[in-house]
Amino acid sequence: MIQERSNKQLVLLVLAASAILLITMGARQTSGLFLLPITESTGVTVVALSFALAIGQFVYGAAQPIFSVIADKYGPIKVIIAGAFLLALGSILTPFATSSWGLLFTLGVLSAGGAAAGSFSILLAIAAQRLPPERRSFAAGFINAGGSLGQFVFAPAVQLIIGAAGWMSAMFATAFAALLTIPLVLPLREKAKQVSHVPTAAPIAHLKLGEQVKVAMVDRSYLCLHAGFFTCGFHVAFLITHLPSDLQLCGLTPAVAANSLALIGLFNVGGSLAAGWLGQRYRMKHLLVWIYASRALIVAIYVVMPKTALNVYLFAGALGFTWLATVPPTSGLVGKLFGTRYLATLFGLTLVSHQVGGFLGAWLGGIAFAQQGSYAWIWYADIALALLAAAANLPIKEAPVRVRAAAAA
Repeated sequence: MIQERSNKQLVLLVLAASAILLITMGARQTSGLFLLPITESTGVTVVALSFALAIGQFVYGAAQPIFSVIADKYGPIKVIIAGAFLLALGSILTPFATSSWGLLFTLGVLSAGGAAAGSFSILLAIAAQRLPPERRSFAAGFINAGGSLGQFVFAPAVQLIIGAAGWMSAMFATAFAALLTIPLVLPLREKAKQVSHVPTAAPIAHLKLGEQVKVAMVDRSYLCLHAGFFTCGFHVAFLITHLPSDLQLCGLTPAVAANSLALIGLFNVGGSLAAGWLGQRYRMKHLLVWIYASRALIVAIYVVMPKTALNVYLFAGALGFTWLATVPPTSGLVGKLFGTRYLATLFGLTLVSHQVGGFLGAWLGGIAFAQQGSYAWIWYADIALALLAAAANLPIKEAPVRVRAAAAA
């Protein structure tokens, strides 16, 4: 009876974490739909707004390890609630920020920081610290699928509101959605008390947080994860920021762009669940190699294919299956290398690399558009980076750091 109750509580925990990520990722992954409406109504240039969104990519990554340290020390509940208010505030203030600096502050700092407080590093760590090892990979995939479903839900909804009532109304709707994450923290709080017996010690259990970070930052496998995740960030941020504009350059409607983003999110639900399931059966580094290599092939096909609505939808579906499927194996490898005690912080640091790539993808896309009137060379760079990311994951060793250190001694 007690075991059945505990299992139900763990299910509720995973569902709540998935729902929170649905909202925070849904709000972030539809930012590209606002690019042209905001520039047309405010006079802010595409380059300036791209830079604001690029700063948002960086802040989103840089804030996650900071919030993770706070969560590791004081608990995640207050962090997630504070993030909900920040995300809502950024969305509410954006319609009143008509300058490039104002938009940089609202979209690049407030909204991005708020989303970071309710994102991967904290939510996946909550689950990993409370679940047995054999269930963590699938749980990570399920939570990640929530973020992908958010893109599927938010993209058509945001475009519908923009078309019917304007982009300002869509921003206000996003703010309301952000506040819905607050009641969702209740299962996370309760489960922390109920399943605190689950081991969370790191492989080198005596290390403090700062010492563990130092160990990680000189570990070759951990650095290889950073390299691959950098490319993932470049790829994702460029697409969510500039795919709508690229499709309009090809003569397709904003509805096609919104539907494409929604399809990417929908198909990544399957991709995330598949990555979580496969991570329990195969080596996670091999999953990452295939994911990055397949992205290079999919983007190469997109570059040369005729840009019809049907072809774009096929591209979105194929790409969506790999979209954020990198998250479960990446977080799983961090847990394998260093344990779950400081997983929020260590995975948060990989997200910094992810979002540095995101900064460059969003910003350089805007520069390419302004200078050349197309995104051609960014697509080529994306293909090359995806191939390099696949190669970077091959040298990763999946044994815990302590075990590998003992074997080498």
